[in-house]
Amino acid sequence: MGCQQVTSEDTVVRLDGQTLTTDGLLAVASGAAAIEVDPVALGRIGDRHAALDDARARGAVYGANTGVGANRHESTGDDLDHGLRLLRSHCAATGPVEDDVTARAAMTVRLNQILAGGSGISRRVTDALAEAVRSGAVPTLHSWGAIGTADLAALAELGLTLAGERPWRYGPGPVTTIDATDALPMISSSALTVATAVLALDRVHTQLRASTVIAALTFLALQGNPGAYEAVVHQARAHPGQVEVAGMLRRLVAGSGAPARIQDPFGLRVLPQVTAPAVHAVDALHDVLTAELNAAVENPLVTADGVHHHGQFHTATLASSLDAVRGTFLPVLSLSSARLGLLMRPDLTGLRAFLAAGPAGSSGLMISEYVVQDLLTEIRVGMQPVAAGTLTISLGLEEHASFATQGARSLRRMSHYAPTLLAAELVAAVRALRMAPGRLTDGPVRQAFEIAAAALEPSFEDRPLGTDLERAAAVLPELALVAA
Repeated sequence: MGCQQVTSEDTVVRLDGQTLTTDGLLAVASGAAAIEVDPVALGRIGDRHAALDDARARGAVYGANTGVGANRHESTGDDLDHGLRLLRSHCAATGPVEDDVTARAAMTVRLNQILAGGSGISRRVTDALAEAVRSGAVPTLHSWGAIGTADLAALAELGLTLAGERPWRYGPGPVTTIDATDALPMISSSALTVATAVLALDRVHTQLRASTVIAALTFLALQGNPGAYEAVVHQARAHPGQVEVAGMLRRLVAGSGAPARIQDPFGLRVLPQVTAPAVHAVDALHDVLTAELNAAVENPLVTADGVHHHGQFHTATLASSLDAVRGTFLPVLSLSSARLGLLMRPDLTGLRAFLAAGPAGSSGLMISEYVVQDLLTEIRVGMQPVAAGTLTISLGLEEHASFATQGARSLRRMSHYAPTLLAAELVAAVRALRMAPGRLTDGPVRQAFEIAAAALEPSFEDRPLGTDLERAAAVLPELALVAA
C-alpha cells in the first residue's frame, strides 16, 4: 500500500534546493506533508539546462554526448537514444525492493537536490518528478547497485519509470520524455543512500533517548547510586554530550531512595560516558545529512560560469559519519544488555532470580537474555567500518569508493534490531518495579513507567515473551519524549 496523497490543508514543506531539513523530508516521505516547489529554483533549472545544452553543442560534456565511466572518451554525437540507453544499461533492477516511505524519501531528496540548480536536467523532468512526489506515486526501486559514488542503479530505475518504461508500483505516476541531457543528471546522486540514512538516523535518535529513560527505570529497580551522575564529576572532563546525558539522568532519577551500594556496576555507573559519544555522533551525522539534502553534487556540475567535471559525488564524509554512529550506538546497546543481566541477579535486585514468580524453578525473563545476545551478535557481524573498503572497477578508472550506501543499510538494520533489544531491558525494569513498587519515584520516570506498564501484561507467570517485547518496543517513541 502506498502513501496517500496529502491535501492542501496539511503541512507544506518548501523545496528550494537550500533549506530542506530532515524533519521536512520525513514528513513528506510519510505522507504527512505536501510539497511546494520554489518558483525561483524552477527558473534556475531552465537556465542551467540551457547552459548544459550550449556546452554540449560546443564540445564534449561527460554523459551528455560521451559515454560514461571507462567509455568517457567515446563520443555519442547527436544520438537521440543515448539517454534512454544509459538509463537502461544502468538499471540493474535486482536485490530487495525499497519500501514505499524510503522510495518517496529518495524521490524527494533527488528533487530537492535538482532544485539546487547544478544538474542541468530539463524543466520537464523536474516537473514530472515533482508531480510524482506531490501525487503520492511510488516507483519500484531495487536496492543493489551502489557503492557510495551515486545510486546509479536505483535512480536509473526511477528515470525509466518517469520515462514510462517501468510501471509505477503505486499511484498514477507521471510520464515524460528523457533525452541525452537528462539521463546522467538524473542518476548522478546518492539520493537513495541519503534517504536511507535519514530514516535510520531518525529511529536511532529516538532509540538513543529512550535507552536513557529505560536505564533510569533500571536504576530505580536496582536502587542505584546517583553520585555517578553529579554535575561536578562530568564537568571535570566534559566530552561532547556527556554533561547533557548526565544532566538528563539526574533529572530522571531525582528523589530516588538510599542507594544499595557505594558504587554501582558499570551498567549504571558509566552510562553517561558510553552514551555521550553516540549523542555526539548522531548530531554530527544529522548535520552531514542536512548538507547532503541540499547539495548540488552532480557530475558534471552546471553553474552560472560553466560546466565542471569533478569528484563531488564521492560521499566519504557521509560514510565516515555513518561509521561513527554505528560504532558509538553499539556500546549503548551492549550496556543495555549488561543492565538486563543485572536485573536478573537476586543479589542486586533483592528479588527472585530472573524476576521469576510462581512455583520453584520458574524461569521468569531468563530467555530475554538469549534474545538480546542474538540481536547483539547480528549487529556485531556487520560492524566493519565501510570506509575501510577498497575496490577497482570500470576498467581500472574508478579505484576508490566510500561505501556510504552499505553504511546506511547497516545503520538501518541496526535500527530495526535495537527496539527489541531495548524492549528486553524495559520489560525487566517494569517487572522489577512492579515487584518492588516502593522504589519508583515521582516525576518523569514515573510517567515513563506508567506508559510502559499500561502496554505490558501485568502477570508474572511464565509465558511466551514475544508479545511483551513487541509492545515494549512500540512505546519507545513515547519514552523518548519523556527525556526531551
